Amino acid sequence: MVAVTDAITVRGLHKAYGKHVAVDGVDLDVRAGEVFALLGPNGAGKTTTVEILEGFRKRTSGDVRVLGVDPHQADEAWRARVGVVLQSTGEFDDLTAREVVHHFANYYPSAADPDEIVERVGLAEKRDERTRTLSGGQKRRLDVALGIIGRPELLFLDEPTTGFDPEARREFWGLIRDLAGSGTTILLTTHYLDEAEALADRVGVLSGGKLIAVDSPDRLGGRGQGGVTVGWQGPDGPATERTETPTALVARLAEQFGGEVPGLTVTRPSLEDVYLRMIGAGE
Repeated sequence: MVAVTDAITVRGLHKAYGKHVAVDGVDLDVRAGEVFALLGPNGAGKTTTVEILEGFRKRTSGDVRVLGVDPHQADEAWRARVGVVLQSTGEFDDLTAREVVHHFANYYPSAADPDEIVERVGLAEKRDERTRTLSGGQKRRLDVALGIIGRPELLFLDEPTTGFDPEARREFWGLIRDLAGSGTTILLTTHYLDEAEALADRVGVLSGGKLIAVDSPDRLGGRGQGGVTVGWQGPDGPATERTETPTALVARLAEQFGGEVPGLTVTRPSLEDVYLRMIGAGE
């Protein structure tokens, strides 16, 4: 393990395709050991940024360091320290889950025990099943097994739960939390705001190729300090009031109603509310 404060450091990252600027001056730090979610609409520059960090795409300009190394000039030793889980790794229909993981373990100098990895990602009961028989969620777990078999210090997850049903998504979140708990740094891209809120220590929002905000999910865009909407059932029907002092308002309502306030709700802006407002402003 390399003793670095930040697993990823980016300064002034630009990527242009002819006259089209896909990434426009991005500065980004991802701390070692954290889960960082990169958010943004289609065309915002997420995929280009992540592919540059993974070493799959050349940048136009800027400075990029991933685990202390420029990924475009990285060698095999660096690649062994990085795990990548793409939206679709590939098909291995005629192999069992165990055979696939054992095969990929041969590519790494210090691979983890394949059977332990199969169990860790929740495929122990399916280890001897042909991969064509696995469900979508089980295939995604196999993708993660291939991403972590080399004991990566940094793991890239690209839209990891696209197409999952709600139960499968929650189960997959448990796997990600387990990986994060073991000290793996994770950079996650997702369109699911609840996923980012559930998993990420911090989130970054890309819009129009620019990184317009970075903060924890509960503080993004001033979310933790924004006004609160208090709702209740008044004598003339439902009523709401937006306030910066919800406790005082609820106390006044309780006094007005002589105790419990009927239909009381206290709602802060959701992460989705803040995100949509931010990308709207960015565009």
